Amino acid sequence: MTAEPHQKPPHNPPTAPNWRQPFGMILILALILLWSGIVVSMIDWISKLSFWLQLPIYIFAGIVWIFPVKPLLIWMNTGKFRS
Repeated sequence: MTAEPHQKPPHNPPTAPNWRQPFGMILILALILLWSGIVVSMIDWISKLSFWLQLPIYIFAGIVWIFPVKPLLIWMNTGKFRS
């Protein structure tokens, strides 16, 4: 019971772009700029610490900005903040 060779799978055309995606990208860029500005403003304090204390701070600063981006990405694709 295989599909006959002359039958094609149904074609699903892409959906039209919406305003949420470009607006969401602008918000993501603004969020990254804001977060990097916060981290850079603390650079004098962080640079006085030893390397082993700086390392977890920079790891934390490099990862934590991702958490507010996830609901924003969901909203950009679905229109809701939760999946």
